[in-house]
Amino acid sequence: DDLLNNAKSVAAPFREKVLFVSINADEEDHQRILEFFGMKKEEVPAMRMIKLEEDMAKYKPADPELSADNIKGFVTDFIDGKLKQHLLSQDLPEDWDAKPVKVLVASNFDEIAFNKDKTVLVEFYAPWCGHCKQLAPIYDKLAESFEDRDDVVVAKIDSTINELEHTKITSFPTLKLYTKGENKAVDYNGERTLEAMTAFINSGGVEGAQETQEAEEEDEDDDLPKKDEL
Repeated sequence: DDLLNNAKSVAAPFREKVLFVSINADEEDHQRILEFFGMKKEEVPAMRMIKLEEDMAKYKPADPELSADNIKGFVTDFIDGKLKQHLLSQDLPEDWDAKPVKVLVASNFDEIAFNKDKTVLVEFYAPWCGHCKQLAPIYDKLAESFEDRDDVVVAKIDSTINELEHTKITSFPTLKLYTKGENKAVDYNGERTLEAMTAFINSGGVEGAQETQEAEEEDEDDDLPKKDEL
């Protein structure tokens, strides 16, 4: 109650600019909200801010204390544009490169994807995405077919718990090829077949960059981030 009172005492002057919301972390239905912010139940009580725009940018206070002064300072710094976006990242798995499809997280993404000595295909996926699940066995075969190529990497990143400042994903799955030498990011818009994606890699992102009618139909059915369920 004291912590809520601290927030209430600060909220009034910011009414036109910031919406203050409290969440009971003990309620099971609210676990998705904690996951969205990359938080665990053990971390609460805590505060976060989110900018309700397309990229849903999140902000975390440097000082976690929930005093009235600290809450006011956090909100004021947000309004003044002084806060740096808080980007979610998984811990890097020890076996991230053990399988044909390499596992990327926010902390190792740039090192792998922007390696100018390699052509890197990355799938941005969500665990709940049906189309991602359908693609998985084909994507595994694609990675297996390039295992003998030292200059090609086939990788994936869970975009629900890894955020990149330079890349915003609006639908799942999204496939991007980071070209050898230039590091140019090319969106894949072709059919999600082994043959078509193989040609996309071998052509350096030329074949498959333009949408076909079949690919357009697939894109229309792609899964969007479940922002409205939070």
